[in-house]
Amino acid sequence: MTAATTSAHAPTANELPITTALIVLADGSVLKGRGLGAETMAVGEICFNTSMTGYQEIMTDPSYAGQIITFTFPHIGNVGANPEDVETQTVAARGCILNLDITEPSNWRATQHFDAWLKANNLPAIAGIDTRALTRRIRDLGAPNGIIVHRADGQFDIPALAAEAKAWPGLDGMDLAKEVTCRQTYHWDGGLWALNGGYQKAPPAKFKVVAIDYGAKQNILRCLADAGCDVTVVPATATTDDVLRHRPDGVFLSNGPGDPAATGEYAVPVIRDLIAKDLPIFGICLGHQMLALALGGKTRKMGLGHRGANHPVKDLGTAKVEITSQNHGFEVVAESLPDNVAITHRSLFDNCVEGLAMKERPVFSVQYHPEASPGPQDSHYLFHRFVENMAKKK
Repeated sequence: MTAATTSAHAPTANELPITTALIVLADGSVLKGRGLGAETMAVGEICFNTSMTGYQEIMTDPSYAGQIITFTFPHIGNVGANPEDVETQTVAARGCILNLDITEPSNWRATQHFDAWLKANNLPAIAGIDTRALTRRIRDLGAPNGIIVHRADGQFDIPALAAEAKAWPGLDGMDLAKEVTCRQTYHWDGGLWALNGGYQKAPPAKFKVVAIDYGAKQNILRCLADAGCDVTVVPATATTDDVLRHRPDGVFLSNGPGDPAATGEYAVPVIRDLIAKDLPIFGICLGHQMLALALGGKTRKMGLGHRGANHPVKDLGTAKVEITSQNHGFEVVAESLPDNVAITHRSLFDNCVEGLAMKERPVFSVQYHPEASPGPQDSHYLFHRFVENMAKKK
């Protein structure tokens, strides 16, 4: 190669790409990247999700309150964003971490670029991160506390950021349901989404259901309504009288964020009262964990939480395996459950408790998300099981 054909040169300091975003972990580790989304900062627990799509539903799932989400799939943004694929109107997740820059949208339902959606919701993001290495770190050492910060000028006070990340108390012992629950009681009657038709009107209701909102996803409410439930949603702090005044045929305990033991301080006594009334009860995720507490069981923080749309779960009654959508960092301690409670489902990843039921009452729950959104629909039958329990009682 001659001098005449050589034009490349080593970049000078002025030509190097500027670092516009950082992840600073509580132990002082620093990961550098490119800022996306809003030019702001957020502190939280850094977890990972293995889903290949559904990132908008994931970011709007209230169960992610207090968390910064690492997406292991690199092509985030390819379906864009739209006003239909949200699980709550107020985003609870604190930011996201990506390997590649956000993909240009290529989907007929897209109305907005995902980066514009992040900005509109004041969420910072960072790209250019080795998400495989970060995921291995989380897998081996647990989910760290950290800060994600996006500054276009590239000016960062790293010692101050590390100190703030270290000072954040973490999710263990934190009640976040009060932050994401509804502020007042409301009625829900929307049905499921249909191709070329959008969200449908729910069929005529046969049963009155009170859903206690610890951070409920909207698609759960849609599935209940589609199964024939007249759904009244009450805040997480609703009393037993608040629930019973609606004369429900059944009670639903929703998903939600944080430590179930902390939320259980006010929720568990209400759940125990409702069990004593012999009402059919169905719980999902946080609702599952708090039902276990109400029945005398215990919960604990997991070394490695479940977050993804491909988790195999075995129904111990039928021996069938369901592929499920999951998002939880706490689990029910199997050995703590009393004799009148049966474990109905187990994870085929780590054998953790994925479902339970009382042996002599119409009360059951699952750890995973049968409503999907995003994820497979293998477990939609559980909503109909809840309806069947109410029909038997009536």
